[in-house]
Amino acid sequence: MSPSVTPRASRGRLARLLGVLLAVGVVLTGLVQLAPAPTPQALDPRITSVMRKPDYRYARWGLLQRDPETGKMTQSHDADQFFIPGSTAKLFSVSGTWDTLGGDHRFITPIHAVGQRHNTTLKGNLDLVAQGDLTLGGRTRKNGTVAFTTVDHTYANAVPGATLTPQNPLAGIDQLARQVRHSGIRRIDGDVVIDARLFRPDPVLAPTPTPLIINDNVIDLLTSPGAEAGAPAGLDWRPKVAPYHVTSSVRTVAAGKPADISVSSSADGTRIRLSGTIAAGSAPVLRVSPIKDPNAFGRTALIEALKRSGVEVRAKAIGPNPARQLPKSYRGVPTVARYTSPLYAEYAKLILKVSHNLGANLGICLMATSTGSTHCEDGFPVLATFLDHARVERKAVQLADGRGGNPADRTTPRALAQILTYWQHTSEAQRFRTSLPVLGVDGTLADSCRSCPSRGKVFAKTGTAAGGDALNDRLAVGAETAAGYLETRRGHFDVFFAGVNGASTPGAAINGVLAIGNDVADVAAYLQQQASGHH
Repeated sequence: MSPSVTPRASRGRLARLLGVLLAVGVVLTGLVQLAPAPTPQALDPRITSVMRKPDYRYARWGLLQRDPETGKMTQSHDADQFFIPGSTAKLFSVSGTWDTLGGDHRFITPIHAVGQRHNTTLKGNLDLVAQGDLTLGGRTRKNGTVAFTTVDHTYANAVPGATLTPQNPLAGIDQLARQVRHSGIRRIDGDVVIDARLFRPDPVLAPTPTPLIINDNVIDLLTSPGAEAGAPAGLDWRPKVAPYHVTSSVRTVAAGKPADISVSSSADGTRIRLSGTIAAGSAPVLRVSPIKDPNAFGRTALIEALKRSGVEVRAKAIGPNPARQLPKSYRGVPTVARYTSPLYAEYAKLILKVSHNLGANLGICLMATSTGSTHCEDGFPVLATFLDHARVERKAVQLADGRGGNPADRTTPRALAQILTYWQHTSEAQRFRTSLPVLGVDGTLADSCRSCPSRGKVFAKTGTAAGGDALNDRLAVGAETAAGYLETRRGHFDVFFAGVNGASTPGAAINGVLAIGNDVADVAAYLQQQASGHH
């Protein structure tokens, strides 16, 4: 259900629904005011060869490369024209959230004992107060960093090769439950309640962030082939929380055939079924199914974790979250457990490395809560103020979400260069730069240019916007973009943008989109090589 909003907020919501961002304020041009830059140098022939491929016959390319210290422009092509950014828009939203919270911010999720303690029994409720923690321990390594894979599990239904991190998705919930027991509580003669009043979920932001997030609000479904063709496939899934139940009719087929696995679920999402085929001898195939009521899911998960820890709960584990029982405040109410997250900078790395859409949209809501608002859309004025401070020309940026997936989203290459330049002049420059995918090393650039001279020397957020072209039975690639830093000599980094709008694939396979992404990565590599004198 959409939250009620003030007239001002209603106008803001209507504008976003119409795909319009009203940009106001002072227009600034960059950190350094300089004389006009020399004429950009000629393009590397390898770049022009990429741009002239048949896939780009009707497309438009944009390029920009600039030294953030001197302002010298090495390359500039349509640098002041709007492009569909895809996920390079995350450079704006993550930057704003990072600035608002601080890179060292930690989310502290408490559990309060609301009622009276009688020895080891709580006569009342146990309330978990959700704080917008993106992973709640579900990806945290022992050293406090956040784990990620090359293709994140949130993309499993759309992109081949998605895999899981090894961490337990319920790690934070389990830790909270153990702390409750260590506080001396052995029995709860009341209920367990999720307090999700931090902000109201905004369906305009898709995927929609929620104050409580467990396993990215999805169930992981891992199918393994049987020993031979005709055998039933193996199934594993996580996190196992009642009343979720998964069945599979997937069969094993001859080796070499592509996997064809589909997922369906009941209206409430708790009954999940997989069907289709998987090839003998192939790697396991991951799919995901959405958790449609994160608060009810979290409540049940916590009750089950309490039971595992030796704490009895009188209330039934399965059922809706009884939010109506929440107190007006927790003043004077004891805290019996706390879960402390990794640094926000670690979350920013996750969001930028794997292009985590839910985490990017969550940042908009967290910026809103920093002002005391429960309306996610109130995060946009916070982001606008930051962009002004960062000297980003705000009229050159249109955003209606944090992920870069709204039809209204647009930006110019120069505006992206401005936010990248901002970070280069801060004490967080290295931490921000290394949060981006690294060419041939990790994140969304891990599989590009693994053995080329630019490996490890291009740090860039990538972006993709694609959809089906039913008329021509192919994929229309609205955007394939990259923006970040090129190490042109040891310790020196140019900012850059390379991207194409309006491309198309030869057929309807996702591999065509990945090929265009590789072309953009190659262009970035050629820019780096040309600037560093490595041809």
